[in-house]
Amino acid sequence: MKVLEFPLTQITIAFILGIIAVNLTALNSTLLFGLLSLSSLILVVFYFIKKRFIALNLYFVFSVYIVSFFIGITTQITHTDTLQESHYTNNPLAFTANQEIELVLYEKLKMSTYSERYIAFITKINGNKTTGKVIINFPKQKQTVHLLTGSYIKLKTKLLPHKTVLNPNQFDYGKYLERKQIYAQLYTNDNTVVIGKKLKEDIWFYISNLRNTIISNLENKGFHKTELSVATALIMGQKQDISPDILQDYQYAGAIHILSVSGLHVGFLLLFMKFILKPIPNTKKASFIKLVITIAVLLFFALLAGLSPSVVRSVTMFSFLAIGYYLKRKNSIYYTLIISMLLILLFQPSFLFDVGFQLSYLALFFILWLQPILFKLWKPKNKLLKYAWNLLTVAFAAQLGTLPLSIYYFHQFPGLFFITNLVVIPLLSIIMVLGIIVMSLAAFGYTPIILIKPFEWSIFYMNKIINTIASAEQFIIKDIPLNAALLISLYLVIITLTLWLQKPKLKQLAFTLIAIMILQLTYFQTQWNIGNQKEWIVYNSSRNTIITKRMGKDIAIYGNDSILKAKKDILKTYEIANFSTIISKEKTPNIFYFKNKKILLIDASGVYIEKSKPDIVVLTQSPKINLERLINKLKPSIIVADASNYKTVQELWKKTCEKQKIPFHATAEKGFYILK
Repeated sequence: MKVLEFPLTQITIAFILGIIAVNLTALNSTLLFGLLSLSSLILVVFYFIKKRFIALNLYFVFSVYIVSFFIGITTQITHTDTLQESHYTNNPLAFTANQEIELVLYEKLKMSTYSERYIAFITKINGNKTTGKVIINFPKQKQTVHLLTGSYIKLKTKLLPHKTVLNPNQFDYGKYLERKQIYAQLYTNDNTVVIGKKLKEDIWFYISNLRNTIISNLENKGFHKTELSVATALIMGQKQDISPDILQDYQYAGAIHILSVSGLHVGFLLLFMKFILKPIPNTKKASFIKLVITIAVLLFFALLAGLSPSVVRSVTMFSFLAIGYYLKRKNSIYYTLIISMLLILLFQPSFLFDVGFQLSYLALFFILWLQPILFKLWKPKNKLLKYAWNLLTVAFAAQLGTLPLSIYYFHQFPGLFFITNLVVIPLLSIIMVLGIIVMSLAAFGYTPIILIKPFEWSIFYMNKIINTIASAEQFIIKDIPLNAALLISLYLVIITLTLWLQKPKLKQLAFTLIAIMILQLTYFQTQWNIGNQKEWIVYNSSRNTIITKRMGKDIAIYGNDSILKAKKDILKTYEIANFSTIISKEKTPNIFYFKNKKILLIDASGVYIEKSKPDIVVLTQSPKINLERLINKLKPSIIVADASNYKTVQELWKKTCEKQKIPFHATAEKGFYILK
């Protein structure tokens, strides 16, 4: 693979490894900056020495990689907000008691069941200059004032850190927010909020106003709400108002990427500009003018879409791609792709862990690399067939490139994705062109019905097509387990197989067969590891007690009738992550035995055998017991209380355990309790 031979590719890989290193281990920032300085000095020395001693060139190359690695580390460190002295995480009082907090609203998020949610920048705490992003939640039923981006807010409350993962293998939302430099949330109501009369008129304010103007003008023209919510997602990257049913349809049809402004949308815009500017001759000067116009239109689209991270990423990526086409040099497209990635990570290293970033670059790389190989497998003479084949190979290359990662994150595969792409992508190209024209005109108050209605109808029919495809649920493969080792092995197979298709020689075939064997060995190793695992878990469930015992791949679930009749979502994630299946459902006994441990469960009845002498006591459904007396009689090594107990009762039990000097594990506070 020639792209890996590019020096810039190797430097970027070293840089990325540095970013990953910071997130895997706790590193001393002072020491790291010192090592960066030292390695840079060594690099300079080798640079001048290698001119006289060619044999030392290898040391120079190695020192370049080392410097790139440390630049990756220090870039991640310098972009970590918590290292700033003024950041709110360095003010512990703000997390323990109510403080007077001043902040500015930055971006409106999708509403939750009970709250209107915004990302905000803290400016002051108790009058002292403070920095940092938070999420602020206003109760929906009480929120009467329409808040705008740029609004100054003053309130008295305390910061709440993100909750820990309360059940096994759940999505860690707190960690996800921390990657976005958001380390706390605020909850408030109208009675404690003072809204400033002035607004912070920065670029985000004007973009928000532009967006609101466009939406308002289209609403006034009678644009249907359902189609408008999809339109604002397609063109402006705003998915807040899309209904859950439509989101599910797009997910099941393998078209969820359509609703997020990404490389697909910007790619359409780039192709549209290429078509519009085609009459201009390809002289050196004219080509440069076309390049400038194209990049200017891409930047305007980024502003129209609100400069969201996915939009900025995609516009940057395709701007460099446009430059690559302009240069018309062999491998220049790959170079520009690598440069765009490196540039984005230099300014936003946390993007590396963003699923959209990973999928965008993988999809584009495989389209550039694999699609030409697939397209050569069949050369239809009919123009319509040729167009369909080209579209199908593009979709297949992108899907194959992102398939392992998509399964790893989402654990499902839409089997009809190729039909979705064949039918919807041509329609989407029309929608994108119409949408950009309509919304650009709407920004200036001009809303011609002759353009608005075709735009609305095209979205309506696209939704209908997506719904029809999504309704064939038998083609949706769900709950696919995949771990990191299998993910890497799968990509190894895909890459070696593509290399063999590119050059069908014995050497490439041998590498492919070796990769397949590695995948098989990884799978068998995973199965063997799981087969030898044993776990007993008390889940964090507020209404019902849920306990599971896993012996290898077999899970037994214990609970009341309502739990036994239906699987809970919290169990589904556990099943998938551990390649396991629930094989039995039983009512919860009072005594469990697990790995030489005796576990006593006391429910609402409060009844227990005083001579049972358990190692662990589990309290559920708020039993009326004297915990101090129980501890003195049974002498357990730990007390576990699940979330079915009243909070006030748990607080009393916690104090009793502290007094008795015995560990107390409340699942509502510490998350699930596990024995291995």
